[in-house]
Amino acid sequence: MQRILVPVDAAGRAADAVALAARMSCAVNGMVRLVHVRIFDPPVRNFGRFFPESRDAAAAVVEGALLDAWAWGSKATGDVVIAERSRVARAIVTAARNWDAGVIVMARRPRRAVTRLLTGSVADEVLRRATCPVLVTRPGLR
Repeated sequence: MQRILVPVDAAGRAADAVALAARMSCAVNGMVRLVHVRIFDPPVRNFGRFFPESRDAAAAVVEGALLDAWAWGSKATGDVVIAERSRVARAIVTAARNWDAGVIVMARRPRRAVTRLLTGSVADEVLRRATCPVLVTRPGLR
């Protein structure tokens, strides 16, 4: 578990996951990779992809998370990956596989069980698709 991948979002819900991953990496002299998925909506006829978030905003998300990881004393790097809105979990799993992550540490978005059951969740899909262990944290566990 020397390579820990942490998906981060613009809402800052991953702060607890970043803190946990940073502490874990320090304990084993490991490395943290912070990944933000910049989503796009599928192209519409005669138009290209629509990105609700600019490149600069996506980079700022990673930079903010990097500052948090570094504050914990962790060795950390960051990356922005691009994925269609419906393929965020696949993008996270692919990033983990490409980086050869030993574990994925991610936060679960606070949602009602019924909503999660009807619409699914990124964390649930990552749990099903990942080839490495996945540690899912609840908000507020810092």
